[in-house]
Amino acid sequence: MIEAGDRVLLIGNSRAYYVTAGEGMLSTDLGMIPLSDLIGREGGDQVVTHLGTGFSVRIPRPTDFFVHAKRSGAPMHPKDIGSVIAYTGMNKKDHVLDAGTGSGVAAIFFGSIAASVTTYEQRPEFAKLAEKNLQDAALDNVTVVAADMLTATGTYDVINLDMQITPEHIQHAATLLKPGGYLACYTPFLEHLFLVLDTAKNLFSEVVTHELIEREMTRTDRGTRPSTRVCHTGYITIARR
Repeated sequence: MIEAGDRVLLIGNSRAYYVTAGEGMLSTDLGMIPLSDLIGREGGDQVVTHLGTGFSVRIPRPTDFFVHAKRSGAPMHPKDIGSVIAYTGMNKKDHVLDAGTGSGVAAIFFGSIAASVTTYEQRPEFAKLAEKNLQDAALDNVTVVAADMLTATGTYDVINLDMQITPEHIQHAATLLKPGGYLACYTPFLEHLFLVLDTAKNLFSEVVTHELIEREMTRTDRGTRPSTRVCHTGYITIARR
């Protein structure tokens, strides 16, 4: 059941509105909806504007936060985050360290799966935005730390680095991982990838890199073909302790 302050998606006529239940009014060219009308609703319910247009209520999932949440930069794409989850076997028992929080999109995906997530972001303004997005996602198992992950202590099952990685970050990650745990490093450029590989090869038992490529298919009356959008996003290196 939706409560005041919860984030909600309203879907109708090929449009999506990302709103907060409670005070205020959503004004569209299809009519107005008091946001207080969302309180007590469930996903799949219908709300109607004052002009009689219906909108479907949708409870946001992590994929929706990737699309609609306020960003501080370019987050990892869902396929990239999915590769980290798949290749590390991230699960509900895991304690995860995430570094390079940005707007918190990856932390939202991880927090929906793992037992706990501690995410490090050096820029205070980015950390503050991530905290707001995580609050909107209603995740109480994710902690944002406004600091370099080099200050991190404890032990973790999975560590994800999406940042300007240095050899020191990889070396420190190796000291934080449990035996059998995984380090995932996302790197957009080959030069960064080489740094990761050259450092990790002496610290981990298994080191494997994947290029992250995805092609969306476009279907029209003329036929079906791959989209012309860029399909390459970066490289993910998975290293096992």
